[in-house]
Amino acid sequence: MFPDNLTRDEAMARSALIATSHYRIELDLSGREVADPALTFRSTSTVRFRAEAPGSLHVDAIADRVITATLDGEPLDTGRFADSRLPFDVTAGDHELTVTAEYRYSRAGLGLHRFVDPADDRVYCYTQFESAEARRVFACFEQPDLKARMSVTVTAPQDWTVISNGAEQGRVPVTEALSRWEFAETEPFSTYLVGIVAGEYRQVIAEETAGKNAAPLSILVRDSVLPHLDADRIVEVTRGGFDVFEEAFGYPYPFGKYDQAFVPEYNMGAMENVGCIVLRDSMIFRSRVTAATYRERANVVLHELAHMWFGDLVTMRWWDDLWLKESFAEWAATFAQSRLDAEPSQAWATFCNKRKTWAYRQDQLSSTHPIAADMIDLEAVEQNFDGITYAKGASVLRQLVAFVGEDAFLAGARRYFADHAYGNTELSHLLTALQQASGRDLSGWSAQWLEQAGVNTLRPELAVDDAGMITRFAVRQEAPAEWPTLRDHRIAIGFYDLTDGRLVRSHRLETDVSGETTEVPELAGRRQPDLILINDDDLTYAKLRLDPRSLSTLIDTIDRIDDPLARAVCWGAAWDMCRDAELPAADYVALVLRGVAVESDLTAVEAVLLQGLRAAQEDTPLAVREAVRRTWQDGLAGLLAAAEPGSDHQLALARAYARAALDPAAGAVINGWLVGEDVPDGLVVDQDLRWILILHLARLGLADDAMITAEQGRDNTITGAEQAAGARAARPDPAAKAESWRLAVADGNVPNETQRQVCVGFVQPGQDDLLRPYLAAYLEAAEQMSAGNGIWGGQGTSLRDNALILLYPRLEDTAEQLRTVDAWLAAADLTPSVRRLVSERRDESERSLRCQQAAENATQSR
Repeated sequence: MFPDNLTRDEAMARSALIATSHYRIELDLSGREVADPALTFRSTSTVRFRAEAPGSLHVDAIADRVITATLDGEPLDTGRFADSRLPFDVTAGDHELTVTAEYRYSRAGLGLHRFVDPADDRVYCYTQFESAEARRVFACFEQPDLKARMSVTVTAPQDWTVISNGAEQGRVPVTEALSRWEFAETEPFSTYLVGIVAGEYRQVIAEETAGKNAAPLSILVRDSVLPHLDADRIVEVTRGGFDVFEEAFGYPYPFGKYDQAFVPEYNMGAMENVGCIVLRDSMIFRSRVTAATYRERANVVLHELAHMWFGDLVTMRWWDDLWLKESFAEWAATFAQSRLDAEPSQAWATFCNKRKTWAYRQDQLSSTHPIAADMIDLEAVEQNFDGITYAKGASVLRQLVAFVGEDAFLAGARRYFADHAYGNTELSHLLTALQQASGRDLSGWSAQWLEQAGVNTLRPELAVDDAGMITRFAVRQEAPAEWPTLRDHRIAIGFYDLTDGRLVRSHRLETDVSGETTEVPELAGRRQPDLILINDDDLTYAKLRLDPRSLSTLIDTIDRIDDPLARAVCWGAAWDMCRDAELPAADYVALVLRGVAVESDLTAVEAVLLQGLRAAQEDTPLAVREAVRRTWQDGLAGLLAAAEPGSDHQLALARAYARAALDPAAGAVINGWLVGEDVPDGLVVDQDLRWILILHLARLGLADDAMITAEQGRDNTITGAEQAAGARAARPDPAAKAESWRLAVADGNVPNETQRQVCVGFVQPGQDDLLRPYLAAYLEAAEQMSAGNGIWGGQGTSLRDNALILLYPRLEDTAEQLRTVDAWLAAADLTPSVRRLVSERRDESERSLRCQQAAENATQSR
């Protein structure tokens, strides 16, 4: 059972009864009135609301205890507080509810997270409330459609920095050591968007404001992170986003100031608290990173900024439309990058190479679901923070933009924001605005794309005469048997020819595809090109297949395609074919080794390097796996030796080589880099690269605990402690595995990011003898999670998800493992979310087995 669940029906009944207007949230972080200031804190919340009729309702609070509660000045019976709810009755009319309670600091990144930096013992706190965790910090009506104006005060040590959603109005001394911060009342928004960041942060205030209303900008980081802060770059991206969104959405930034706090141990990428964004502080780079990493951070910054309009200004009525706010922000972030980049197609190439690949993978698991999912309660909501909600939804919005036209789409968005500012909406409100702007009927579009799961496959069908001229061209659409919907697609078909050694587009046609077969008579009479892309420019969401000539061209000349978006479409088609067992994993490995060194999009470089490693390690038959892995390792060594000194490619290839290292000889190479021997010219072995090398030396059994401890002493930061924990988990040592397992699944005091790194390091290739007994332990742990036993009661979902996703043993005997897991799934009593996560892991194993078997069959038939 999801802890402290709330159903949609309960929420709708409550919003039918009451409407909230104002919260006053008084947070006391002084520790004066609690037994252990490092464990608990107090807060008082006062909410004004109006009841439409007499009735019964409850206020939400995940608290250790409710100290006092009053309604209209009269005390409530706090003895009725149970299961995170304080029930009470109301009469019709206006009311004021005040609740003071004691709450617990989080170590799992939910509610109010408290962190002590091992580098300097400074204290840092921040909130994380999505989807329903504000009740871990103040009593509230925890649902998105009960919006209210927010007034926040925080009492804390006077040398702290404190921010919230509103601008700071004043600071009042409370004692010689304490102050109370007062923040301006905000415009109305939902409780999950309240944000508070408090601690010994350093705040960097930008010299320039942003947007038409001159919003002040600032960035907060830990003191130990400040030397690495590249504030100018972050501010430049932020100000560019303000300009793009205000013009595109026709609505000035609505919330005054804009702070971005980079916080430790965060269990998400970032969160769009109104005017008070929190982001993982791993995005402040202490070591050299590639251009892809900077682009990814910029995308996150723009994603959260887009939420200020879509999600914060206009908010979903209930979590059924979670996908819409996240998909819109995903699409808008890439749209903004395309407007800010010198080369517009680069942003969409990056989206295709990373986010869209995630969507396709998620959509082919047994757990796939329609984009517009049925969120009956909070447990269903937690299950749907996935690749469907984010990446598929954004891909489908991109198809919608192509379907209605970009100008009409933006015109509809402007009308939507103007009509529903500070309110709550459903999908139909947006579709109505887009229909009015474009004149296109979107009812059928919604039914096809939003209400049915699964991904289509598009294949070209062509006939060519002896002179090489196309006599017939059609597009065939397929759908999986489980999800047989054939959709309407707006696509571009691109013809590419080898010209002066480069593959250059010679013709482009944009058209609609519908049903099983769509004839394209406009292409008859044209000469067959070297390469045909039937989703050129990546307009639709569909897997792409290539005709035989195009596939041959791709395999031989992927490195000669000039356009980054066309290459992204080709890389995606090749990976889909590999995952679908239509292209042997060994051939995919060879394709990556041929094309990755000249790929200009560093996102593609890093993505295909990881995919090549996966293909070699998991998707090749056991009989040839070691040979393919050696081809991969040695091929990377050759590419690394030839890479431009000091380049992003060199850094990406060095990391990939460490991950590919097979044996002590390769281990000796990367160990040499650690001590300064035979380091490739131009490669800087900085702290983050050192940890990658140590992790893989540990995997090979070439880094003992003393070596890891020494490196942790060299890197006396929380990142160093987390990386050391992951490296210890990777060691092929029974005692190390046992201790790491305990930390991951039995110790409730391990912080969320440390636990995640332990899980990341635990399962390693070539360690089957050690990992095989942990399959039974994994399944037992999943049952404990379902029952809420041990550390799993009330922890939230991030620690559970880390364990279920990352600790699943990937054993070489895939068939036997599948039989064991399938029998267990058939018999186990599991919550839907636990069943889903385990099922997804077994689905990936089954897919890998299909790839192995297809390659074996192809070998036997030759």
